[in-house]
Amino acid sequence: MCLFLTLLFLGPRAGILFWWLIEPGRWSVTFDTFIWPLLGFLFLPWTTLMYVIVAPLGVEGLDWLWIGLAVLADAASYASGAVGGRGRVPGYGA
Repeated sequence: MCLFLTLLFLGPRAGILFWWLIEPGRWSVTFDTFIWPLLGFLFLPWTTLMYVIVAPLGVEGLDWLWIGLAVLADAASYASGAVGGRGRVPGYGA
């Protein structure tokens, strides 16, 4: 519940940081090295969170659907920034 509220108010990166501080063992089981969670924190935070949720038990079946939805959420967050920001460029868009 606390993770959900953190995600809701502060975003996925805060959720990653909070969850890593509260439950570092789960992150150690999910990732062998520190580089993948760091890259996930920087570039694909929703995908990283979903992977940490599903990976400790093995990724199979509908788990791939959840990871795919997280990838789409990351792509949508980047795309929405591009669409919203184009109105600030003079002479570009409506």
